[in-house]
Amino acid sequence: MTTVRDPGLQPERTRLAWRRTLLTLTVVTLLTVRLALTGGRGGAGPAALAILGWGAVVTLCWRRATGSGVSRTGGRSLALVGLAAVGFALLGALLVLRGL
Repeated sequence: MTTVRDPGLQPERTRLAWRRTLLTLTVVTLLTVRLALTGGRGGAGPAALAILGWGAVVTLCWRRATGSGVSRTGGRSLALVGLAAVGFALLGALLVLRGL
């Protein structure tokens, strides 16, 4: 007995997952910029890295997040987003340690 896969739901879940990823990275970036603006010394470096990482992820993944096509990264977008997620996790830990 062969089951037929419903292709209608999986692409929608994938688009929503990419959008949640971009939203999460946007929030961490904004909090890091806030830390740089209010924290004084040492906040500009992490904020600059967060902005660069956010821009790279948006550039790489926008087509997938909006459902307008496949990103042109040769299948590397998931690995690149994973690397960015690790960097943002470290920035998130910095935000927690700094008390934001």
